[in-house]
This record gives sequence, C-alpha cells and structure tokens, in this order.
Amino acid sequence: VNHFLSHMSHFTNMKTSFQNLTYLEKALNKLDILHDKQKNNSELTKLNLTISQSNGYDIEFIWNGQEYELVVDMSFWEQPYPVESFIDKVAQQYAGEVIIGESQKLGFQPIKYQQNSDGSNTVVLERWNENT
Repeated sequence: VNHFLSHMSHFTNMKTSFQNLTYLEKALNKLDILHDKQKNNSELTKLNLTISQSNGYDIEFIWNGQEYELVVDMSFWEQPYPVESFIDKVAQQYAGEVIIGESQKLGFQPIKYQQNSDGSNTVVLERWNENT
C-alpha cells in the first residue's frame, strides 16, 4: 500500500502600495534581495517579480490590476526577518525611489541619500533655477 503525504499550501496574499515595477526593483536591489522578472499570466503587459528561496518556495510580487501583492506561503518563509519587517523595509526603500524618480522628472537631482540611525532615510534634492 502506497501512502502519499500531501502538503496543503497556504498562500498569503498581502496588499502593498507598490505600483511601479522599476521602483520596486530598485528597492529590492538596495536591500540586496535577488529577484527575477516573470510574465504575468493574467495581465501580459505586467511582469511579476520572484524572489527565490533555497527551500524551493518562492516569494512573489504579483500584479493584481492595482498594485503588486506579496504572495508567499508563510510556513516556508525563509528570509532573515519577519514578513511584516520585510514589507516595511521594501516599502521604505520604495518610497525613497519614488521620491527620487518622480522629482527627477521635474528636474531635481538627488545630491545626498542617507540612512539614519533611527532607520529613516534622508534624501536631499536640488534643482537649478534656469530663470536667474
């Protein structure tokens, strides 16, 4: 008699405010989190981001039509900090990338990016006034 053990997978979809793939990738890069882009089956114009884990259970950022959801099987979470801290760290870097990226469109250049001892970041931007 063969006995098969089946594992029920319990995926958790966590809402985020991440809407821009480029900024999300830059945030992951700043945190030295390796990731790959993959096609989104439901919306072909959008790509998903996959973070591989050594146990074979990947973490994914999947586009849901409004934002990238973090999709993970919590029983196989293998990152060095809890999922809430992970999202907070990514969100903080993402916010910095949005500020820099969007302000560059308005002609501002980042001249200083500093991580503070309390965990916050300081971004200093400048723009030359052409009218002087």
